[in-house]
Amino acid sequence: MTTTQTPDTLRRILDYSSRADPYPLYAELRETPVARQEDGSFVISTYREISDILHNPHLSSDTRNLSCPTEGMQAEGTPAFINLDPPEHDRLRRLAMRHFGPPHTPGLVTGMEGALTTAVGHLIDDFAGKERIDVVDDFAYPFPVAVICHLLGVPREDEPRFHRWVDDLINSIDYNPKTDPKEKLDKGVQARKDLRQYLGGLLEQRHGHPGDDLLSRLANDDGPDGRMTDEEIVATANLLLIAGHETTVNLITNGMLTLLRHPHVLQRLCKEPDLVVPLVEELLRYEPPVHIIPWRAAYSDITVAGTTIPKGAQIMLMLASGSRDPNRFHDPDRFDPDRRDNQHLGFGSGIHLCFGGPLARREAQIALGQLVRHLDRPRLVADPPPYRRSPVLRGPIHLYVEQGAA
Repeated sequence: MTTTQTPDTLRRILDYSSRADPYPLYAELRETPVARQEDGSFVISTYREISDILHNPHLSSDTRNLSCPTEGMQAEGTPAFINLDPPEHDRLRRLAMRHFGPPHTPGLVTGMEGALTTAVGHLIDDFAGKERIDVVDDFAYPFPVAVICHLLGVPREDEPRFHRWVDDLINSIDYNPKTDPKEKLDKGVQARKDLRQYLGGLLEQRHGHPGDDLLSRLANDDGPDGRMTDEEIVATANLLLIAGHETTVNLITNGMLTLLRHPHVLQRLCKEPDLVVPLVEELLRYEPPVHIIPWRAAYSDITVAGTTIPKGAQIMLMLASGSRDPNRFHDPDRFDPDRRDNQHLGFGSGIHLCFGGPLARREAQIALGQLVRHLDRPRLVADPPPYRRSPVLRGPIHLYVEQGAA
C-alpha cells in the first residue's frame, strides 16, 4: 500500500504556533495512520498501530539501528537503557527496578507518601498572602526535582544547577538542523556532559559506603544480574533525573490547567478526594506530558496497517494522538475522570513502559489533590498559557493563577 504523505500536517504540529492545541492536527494526521514523510521517515498516529509498534520485537530503540540518524541523535557516553534493546535493555532495567519498585522494593512509593505530602504542604504554605502564583516555578518544578534528588542522594543545594541542565537538555531533544541554531544542540550536549560528570563524582563517593539512596544501592549491589558499571549507573541516574522530573512537572501543570478549564471537576475533586486517582489517569490520556516518541527503527522490513516500512527507517510515534483516537476511546476530546476503559499511552507501553510511572502518578495525585483544596478561588491569568518549545515533552513554561477576591 502507498501511504499519503502528510509533511505539512507534521510540520504544523512541530511548529511552536501549534503548541497550545495540537489536537485538531492530530485528527488530521490520523486520517493516514501510517504516513511516509519526504525524508523517508514514517509517522504513526493511531492507537492500534502505535500499540502494535510498541510491542513489536522487530523494532529497535537504539539509534545505531537507524539508516540515517540525524544530528543530535547519537548520545554522548553510555546510553540509558531506554535507548537500548534486549537483552541489554532487560538486564539494566531489572537492575534498576531492584531498587525502584516491586518486587524487590515494593514499599518505595508508599513509603515516601508522608514525605511527598509534607513537601507539597511546605510549597503551598508559601502561597499564603499571594494574589498570583506561577504553578510551574512555585510548585510543579520544585516538587518533583526535590523528590528525584532525594531518591538519588543529590544535595538540595545543587538543585538549581539541575534546572539549567534539564532545560538545556529538553530544549535540544527536538533539535532540527534545518531550522534551529546550532547553539541549541551545543547547549544540550554540554549540559549532558556536565550532568554526567557531576553524577559520576557523586557515584565515586558511594562505592564501599552503602546507603539508602539509589546511587548507593546501585554502586554496591551484587544481585543475580551482577552489578552495573559506573557508566551504566550514571546513564540510569541521568535518565531518572531528566525523564522523571520533566514528565512529572508537565503532568502536574497540565493537570492544573485542565482543572481550571473544567471548574465543575475542580469543585468535585475538592469534595471527593478519591477522585484524584482516576482523574490522573484521564489526564495521562487527555493532556499527557509526553506527546511524541521521536523515533524507533526496524530491524527488518515490517508491515504496519498495510504499509511497508523498510529496515532502518525512522519511525515517529504520536502517543498523544493515539490516546485521542476515536476508534479506541469514546468521545476522546472530552475530559472525563469517570472514564472506565482507559488504557492510554501516557507512559508508553511494552518493554519501555515508563518504569517511574507509579511514582509520577502518586506525585501528581498528591500535588493536585492538595493544590485544589488550598487555593482560594483560583483563576487563570492567561489561556492559553505560554508553552515550552518542545513538542515532544509538552507543557506550559509558566501557568499564572490568581486567587482570592476577583
